Amino acid sequence: MKNDANTASLPLGRSTLTATLALALAACGGGGSSAPRTSGPTPTPTPSVATCAVQNQIAFANDVLNEWYLFPDLLDNTVNAANFSDVQSYLDARVAPARAQSRDKGFTFATSIEAENELINSGSSAGFGIRLSYDTVNDRVFLFEAFETAPGFAAGMDRGTELLAIGTSANNLVSVSSLMASGGAQAVIEALGPSDPGVTRVIRFAQVDGTVIEASITKADFNLDPISDRYGALIINDGGKSVGYLNFRTFFPQTADAQLRDAFQLFNSNNVDELIIDFRYNGGGLVFLANTIGDLLGENRVGQVWSKTVLRESKSSENETRLFQNEVQALQATKIAFITTGNTASASELTINSMIPYLDPANIAIVGRNTSGKPVGQFGFDFEECDLRVRAVTFQTLNANDEGDYFTGLAGTVPNSCRAGDDISVQLGDPAEASIATALDFLSGQSCTPISASGAQGAQSVGGLETLQPERPNAAQFEIPGLF
Repeated sequence: MKNDANTASLPLGRSTLTATLALALAACGGGGSSAPRTSGPTPTPTPSVATCAVQNQIAFANDVLNEWYLFPDLLDNTVNAANFSDVQSYLDARVAPARAQSRDKGFTFATSIEAENELINSGSSAGFGIRLSYDTVNDRVFLFEAFETAPGFAAGMDRGTELLAIGTSANNLVSVSSLMASGGAQAVIEALGPSDPGVTRVIRFAQVDGTVIEASITKADFNLDPISDRYGALIINDGGKSVGYLNFRTFFPQTADAQLRDAFQLFNSNNVDELIIDFRYNGGGLVFLANTIGDLLGENRVGQVWSKTVLRESKSSENETRLFQNEVQALQATKIAFITTGNTASASELTINSMIPYLDPANIAIVGRNTSGKPVGQFGFDFEECDLRVRAVTFQTLNANDEGDYFTGLAGTVPNSCRAGDDISVQLGDPAEASIATALDFLSGQSCTPISASGAQGAQSVGGLETLQPERPNAAQFEIPGLF
């Protein structure tokens, strides 16, 4: 989402705008810790009862794209703003040429300042706290993850749970198969209701062991804990060798750095030098947390290049090079397997790409499926009076070798890849789970079947299923695909 302290004033003349450096997922991302930066004169607010008229908001978005968009030659300048009734549709039309070349696969978007700031600052959201995928062939919907402090988990839902029927009461339950048959994934999304506290649904679901439960569940605010207390940081005994396992669910909130340091302290205390880093569902987020992971992996690399941030030519004065910094809990892993799917994007991909120059080519791999393909990030431009934040693709990230063109995913960039399934019937962190088992095989030197690098998986791909995602995701769903 946003880049924390990196802000810039913009000469757009409609509102006090702030640009917040942000590297993200298939929709946002970002983060950093440098001092505020400014560019150009302070804009002059224009108070008016018509300030938030749609055409004013679209004009604001137009100015953002014209001045800051990373691919100015891939903007459609024939688009007529008068033909649009909302900002997102206008943005989609303007960046369509970039999208056609896989340079902007939904990464430029409009969102709520308030909602996004809440996600960044507190890591909280409202809903059932479950992440959903669907099988269009068999019209079935499954959980691939559940947050422990949320209502869904409290009701008995967890990884592998299948949703069977949804209603506003026990008297009007509609089977998921009927919903899928009549309206596809969107019908299921609508049946689940808005992501507001207090919204209640009766859901019939089947747990992994076959137990069927029917429960009335009320949506509530919950904590998006980035490292699960159940399986987030573990030591796996692999034939007498200690392997560190880190499942990092999201690059939010800002306070996640403390949990990362605790995880690496665990690895250090067990003399770990081989790691499995599980990013399979991580759509990105605050870049400064990716930097923290890099520092924790960068023992003896302090002062070397971690990543480079490159803007369009007219904004090249904003380019930055980020170096490894000292971390007390840092270790120097000799071999790393990153578990990935099509939901692995942005800050997750940045982390993987930035490690390539620092590991022997035989000692780094992605395991699972190809990643989303998002080597670009966004600034956030705020039209404060209207609670409008425009997230526009404004920069690309490169590693120390100046590599960063993985728009079709990392399978063609990382030296090794191992294809593996995502077995939602087995809990994350379990060495018997398909992707973890394959990662352990890679770490032990066994051969594997490479992941096809023929094309990006897209942000909706999870194992053999598709992520259930609204056409217009809210701030949390942009960063955490499949969240309800």
